[in-house]
Amino acid sequence: MLHFSPKSSVLSPSDPSLNFKGLGMATVRNLKIKTSSCKRIVKELHSYEKEVEREAAKTADMKERGADAYDLKQQENVLAESRMMIPDCRKRLEASLADLKGTLAELEEGNEKEGPEFEDARSTIIEVEKLFQTTEA
Repeated sequence: MLHFSPKSSVLSPSDPSLNFKGLGMATVRNLKIKTSSCKRIVKELHSYEKEVEREAAKTADMKERGADAYDLKQQENVLAESRMMIPDCRKRLEASLADLKGTLAELEEGNEKEGPEFEDARSTIIEVEKLFQTTEA
């Protein structure tokens, strides 16, 4: 919580609630957060991909059965919206991966290299890079 002095609206640097240590610096906690973020976006991407498969199958089934043109059009719109989410999710994953790599590199430069958080981050980076390689091929 930020405290303002009653006589001015300027924060006092001596305020104990302010912690300026670590601002702009990578921490192990930040590494854990960024690793979790990458993992969450990977799950989200897989979820969208499965949704597109389901919706495409449903659309094909509706076409086979000769469904009403209006219903078919609505289903095609649902499918199109699902497909639009994948590129957006990939962009967020790319940004999250770059952020994770930067944080890991910054911590490694500071001679912090060991621990479960580092192994988790490295394995997540490898997993996401493999995901990008398989979808580009």
